[in-house]
Amino acid sequence: MNELKDRIVMITGASSGFGKEAAKMCVGLGAKVVLGARREDKLKELCDELGSDSAIYKATDVTSKEQMHALAQHGIDTFGRIDSLVNNAGVMPLSLLEKGRTDEWDHMIDVNIKGVLYGIDSVYSHMLERESGQIINISSVAGKRVMPGSAVYSGTKYAVRAISEGLRLESSGKIQVTCIYPGAFKTELAFSIKDESMLEALMSRGIGDIAQPAERVAESIIYALQLDPGVSVNEIVIRPTAQEA
Repeated sequence: MNELKDRIVMITGASSGFGKEAAKMCVGLGAKVVLGARREDKLKELCDELGSDSAIYKATDVTSKEQMHALAQHGIDTFGRIDSLVNNAGVMPLSLLEKGRTDEWDHMIDVNIKGVLYGIDSVYSHMLERESGQIINISSVAGKRVMPGSAVYSGTKYAVRAISEGLRLESSGKIQVTCIYPGAFKTELAFSIKDESMLEALMSRGIGDIAQPAERVAESIIYALQLDPGVSVNEIVIRPTAQEA
């Protein structure tokens, strides 16, 4: 396993959840992090905790190609390069198709698909030129199965799965690619569900009771980051032991 000392890791969705916990673990292992999220106050608070020598940030909306490129350039200008990207930002406003919540569908597509693509685009040429790099995309177990209410969300996460596999094939021999599929974990993701009947249905299944800490998924991100450059674990599915599907 590789040490993370002096590794430069760019993380989106870093103001909470998996991204925040992964950033803490990276710095704890000697890496430097470039953090992006929309909530600048949360990013500043995290970077103050981690130290300015190890963590920098830029308020970033992943649905903006320009802002994603600016985040990557900020990292390159400060630390000289980006070694690894963790495409973590995502939203999950579940609802039945019959509700026709099209604005939420558009937002999911913009964040969950375009955000991943813009993240890749912001570092891809840089990594190819160096013939070295790593991209970790966060999908979901919803990217492997569909349930009532998850049609659009699952569609976006299936897309992340396809994009990850295409990236792996196209960058073979130069870039390590990993797609992680988390199940039920304690993050702010459920707060993006605005359809109250859907949120109630989800909670009635006991998801909140079995959800595990976000740190468990952050540990899987660290595992992927520590792999020797000659190999990559292409897929990691991680669920609470009590989660059936």
